[in-house]
Amino acid sequence: MPRSGWVKPVSDRLLSDVVSVGLLTRVFPASLVDEVIAECGRREQRSRSLTARVTAYFSIGMALNSQGSYEEVFEELTDGLSWSSGWSQSWSPPTKSAIFQARSRLGYEPVRELFRRVARPLADAETPGSWLAGRRLVALDGTCLDLPDTPANAEHFGRPASSRGEKSAFPQARLVALAECGTHAVFDAAIGSCRTSERELSHDLMDTLAPGMLLLADRGVYGFDMWTRAAATGADLLWRVKSTLSPRHVETLDDGSWLAQIIPTSGKNRRQRTPLTVRVIDYTLDDGRENPEQYRLLTTILDPSDATAEELALAYAQRWEIENTFDELKTHQRGPRAVLRSKSPPLVQQEIWGHLCCHYAIRTLMRDAATAGGHDPDRMSFVAALRIDRRSLSHSSFSPS
Repeated sequence: MPRSGWVKPVSDRLLSDVVSVGLLTRVFPASLVDEVIAECGRREQRSRSLTARVTAYFSIGMALNSQGSYEEVFEELTDGLSWSSGWSQSWSPPTKSAIFQARSRLGYEPVRELFRRVARPLADAETPGSWLAGRRLVALDGTCLDLPDTPANAEHFGRPASSRGEKSAFPQARLVALAECGTHAVFDAAIGSCRTSERELSHDLMDTLAPGMLLLADRGVYGFDMWTRAAATGADLLWRVKSTLSPRHVETLDDGSWLAQIIPTSGKNRRQRTPLTVRVIDYTLDDGRENPEQYRLLTTILDPSDATAEELALAYAQRWEIENTFDELKTHQRGPRAVLRSKSPPLVQQEIWGHLCCHYAIRTLMRDAATAGGHDPDRMSFVAALRIDRRSLSHSSFSPS
């Protein structure tokens, strides 16, 4: 609804000239937003009140108020407007239809590229829980997100089968991400249909790995070709595998771990492939159960003097930090709304990339606060930081033109 008493100044400034987006502009500067929009070919050919820049920030801002309507989200983004004098006519916020059309013009590519240009690991050398033997702990995992039940979403993303063999009530998108364990910062991600496996989507993320990282991954990721590709990046690996996987024993080490050789478990001429040497750590967790779960880990760290079997087993437990990261995204940031709001595949992807941008901005704030206070960033309250960010939207203006 129009705000009573608000009138447009006698000026050729557009609404987009004074929109506020608070914290988001610190992490995603307007100059970078413009650059990415131009590279993606989304720059406007004519003057609009809802420019591509404003719409990009709106796509991220939606994640800060996932329960609000389009109009409510936009009002939060523009709540800090400061108009000059000389008002002559009433001003009305953009309608839901206008915002939807602006989102459709923008597409998902600029928001995705914004995330990829900015997102990176955040821990420094002093950040607790971030390192093992000089290697940055990062984790790979996936999750699924429920989508509005529209024909377009169902066709593009598919539906998972229910336990009774029936189709799920909602289409689902699959999200696979790389996250830093010590800060929960997601620094790369891939989005696909629920019909696409986590392992297949994980292939798209391997090139993001770099020397000095130690990648933690669960049983569903392992495959000889995936291991080979990930190891070729220079990153070290610590992956859980099925206990039925039986590498060829080479040598037992002093800490109880053992060196072994792995080859492909399927495929033509698999025995002609060059074997790879790995280190195997077998252990159980004494959690009081009658039949404790068996763990088998493979790692590229071959020398126990770099990291003992016990240190590696303890480090693998940090993989659960990415599960906590998904909980932050799905339970707290998204809120009680179980289903995303977008009804077409391009806008679904825009919304998910917006959520990832928003989460990264929040985690950047938390890292800065933790560093200043000498705290562990993954022990700080994400919910409290989210509330602060929601309040901060209207307290920092910028010129989007």
